[in-house]
Amino acid sequence: QKGAFFPNTVLYCDQPLRNTAPHNLEAFGPVTTVMPYDSIDEAVELAKMGKGSLVGSVFTGSDAIAREVVLGTAAYHGRVHIVNQFCAKEQTGHGSPLPHMVHGGPGRAGGGEELGGIRSVMHYMQRTAIQGHPTTLTHITREWMAGAAQPEDRIHPFRKYFEEIEVGDTLTTHRRTIAEADIVNFAGISGDYFYAHTDAIAAEKHHIFKKRVAHGYFVVSAAAGLFVYPGEGPVLANYGLENLRFIEPVYIGDTIHLTLTCKRKTAKEQREDEPLNGVVEWHVDVYNQESVVVATYDILTLVAMKNQPKTGDK
Repeated sequence: QKGAFFPNTVLYCDQPLRNTAPHNLEAFGPVTTVMPYDSIDEAVELAKMGKGSLVGSVFTGSDAIAREVVLGTAAYHGRVHIVNQFCAKEQTGHGSPLPHMVHGGPGRAGGGEELGGIRSVMHYMQRTAIQGHPTTLTHITREWMAGAAQPEDRIHPFRKYFEEIEVGDTLTTHRRTIAEADIVNFAGISGDYFYAHTDAIAAEKHHIFKKRVAHGYFVVSAAAGLFVYPGEGPVLANYGLENLRFIEPVYIGDTIHLTLTCKRKTAKEQREDEPLNGVVEWHVDVYNQESVVVATYDILTLVAMKNQPKTGDK
């Protein structure tokens, strides 16, 4: 008649370092136990006596104290939640699930994860590792990986519609020799006069380069000039660039070329009054005259589909 809800309850333990019950018995529900401490070290010790927890919250206006508590208790928690006066109004709360945070803790807390967003669905799915030749794995996963076949076509890939592009399709470009004028002109256009590019005397003292090098972003720009098809076609826009790494320096007189390989295709949902299209991710490896990779990255292009719905179709 009075309901089945447990009332809000606050307990108090006067000697938490000597009394083990609050640490060994967890009263789940609207129950909390207040434990006094005399120092930060003592507070850390009390938190560790719980032998593992999903979340530990630290409320402090001192970043130094927050660091001390986090370093002392992180190994005993799946997540440490820190709140100060700057984030108090927007903080999620002690127990709010966050989609991409690991929520499980060590010890009694187990190894679970936050059950928020798509990650929670993964707990109901089976995951299986597959092993094989890169070409076989590319065919199975529909995602190109290093070492897989890179078939080439006489038709430039930027002249193909989304449906016509196959994962693994590759373009090997012509070559370009980098001249001093290229570096000087790029410095003038970009405003990047970093000494390793423009000062021969200072560059000689550089412990990595030993002499003037081309701007990394010039190499990327020059690479685009090698693989881009200039005419009108199915490619609608450059959608982005990811995973860029400059592996080796490019010096004056070096000759570069590259391979452009379709890594992944993702069809996009059609928006109202827009043609059907998809995102094609291309992997780029830029080589020098010694066939050494000097830069590697992935670019995303928005590519139109060939089969468009007729006017009036939905």
